[in-house]
Amino acid sequence: MTFIMPAEFAPQDWLWIGFPFDPAEWPHTMPKAQEQIAAFANAVADSGQEVRLVVHAEALGRARALVSGKVAIEQHPYGDIWLRDTGPVGVLGPDGARRGQGFGFNGWGGKFIMAGDELTGASLAASAGLDYQLANWVLEGGSLDTDGTGLLVTTEQCLLNPNRNPHLTKAEIGARLARDLGLTRVLWLGDGLIGDHTDGHVDNLARFTAPGVLAMPRASGDDPNAAIYADAKCRAEAAGLEVALIPSPGRMGEGDDVEPASYMNFTITNHLVVVPIYGSPHDAEAVETIAALFPARETIGLPADAVLAGGGSFHCCSCHVPSVP
Repeated sequence: MTFIMPAEFAPQDWLWIGFPFDPAEWPHTMPKAQEQIAAFANAVADSGQEVRLVVHAEALGRARALVSGKVAIEQHPYGDIWLRDTGPVGVLGPDGARRGQGFGFNGWGGKFIMAGDELTGASLAASAGLDYQLANWVLEGGSLDTDGTGLLVTTEQCLLNPNRNPHLTKAEIGARLARDLGLTRVLWLGDGLIGDHTDGHVDNLARFTAPGVLAMPRASGDDPNAAIYADAKCRAEAAGLEVALIPSPGRMGEGDDVEPASYMNFTITNHLVVVPIYGSPHDAEAVETIAALFPARETIGLPADAVLAGGGSFHCCSCHVPSVP
């Protein structure tokens, strides 16, 4: 039986969102990050989609104080909030079959090993009554995106990194993507954003907004990622895709520190697209440009600078479950 990962813009049943709880991971920004995550959850719930906020016991009171009654609260094992990478990838099969596809997780190449992350996917799937299958290789959900036609986009920096699957060739990785996710055509981009500890997750670089349409940044000001964006655009156009350019936030960070701030980390839900904004002068233009790509949905920008301080943004901390047709 072949299972296929649908596009994120296909109908969804619900969205899981992770809630910060560990002050060691958020030493200066946890209260603000919690407020920004709660605002994200409330906005999606207000749009009419079910939201399940994944909360650690230590943060239950704080979460209940910040989210509305429309947001369900669940407890699961997790080390950090990046459920896009540790949660199950929803895939659909024939005759109404649906499962949560799990993968090995090694803390983004061994950089951040946190207790609980290895249990998150199975726990989420079990709570939802989803059949769960664990693949025998390392993959994070934020490292790929699909347009629903069997085409996926990813980066060589991440999927070919020897800190993930050193025993697998590029061809073997492609075969496993087809086997486990039903994705048979791969657009390989090069590097991801500078400063991205995930080794170049594609959800900070390029996102499908419709079949054959790939959104990606164009450099604003002194953005140090300009060459990376240009290379990605060339590769996408050479593959015959329509490229929709979104202004980048520009250089973010203090001194020599470069933050991987990206509007591409937007989250698509049934009725709403939520774009992370960072206090950049390009925020409003980016939200407006992304909104034009989703005319059937409302698009809003929500502050995510404190969330970014923990290493990701709204797409990273969420995990959606596709609807059965």
